[in-house]
Amino acid sequence: MALCTAVCGCSVDAEEPARGEGARVVRVVDGDTIRVRLPSGEEPVRYIGIDTPESVKPGSPVECFARKASAFNARLVEGERVRIVRDIEERDRYGRLLAYVYRARDGLFVNAELVRRGYATVATFPPDVAHEREFRRLARRARLSGRGLWSECAGAG
Repeated sequence: MALCTAVCGCSVDAEEPARGEGARVVRVVDGDTIRVRLPSGEEPVRYIGIDTPESVKPGSPVECFARKASAFNARLVEGERVRIVRDIEERDRYGRLLAYVYRARDGLFVNAELVRRGYATVATFPPDVAHEREFRRLARRARLSGRGLWSECAGAG
């Protein structure tokens, strides 16, 4: 794990994904929202702590980098088994489950990877703040390196 932290700039908490609930991603909605199949049925899941440009918001134009963020999210999780780990609040105001999402096959922390690669910005809504410091560190590095939306979108973040 120390090597992963040193090489990719992300932290991997091996115990955290084990706490979560297993699910299969049935559809990627956009850069920060997926639909998963749980034992209780299909549910929308909104990634906690991050925000990607809007691509499917009714009445709103597609924002800069939105399609790229959505496509990258699809490459990460489409059809994959994932573990969803909740923080404090279970659902957002739209009824979506709120979760940190980890790819089951390798433990990749999807929320953090989107920020690290410049596809997402930090969007913290207390009390769901378990990874806020990590996300802010990853976003700062992405911005300084000009990765993703930080180089393509005026006024990102």
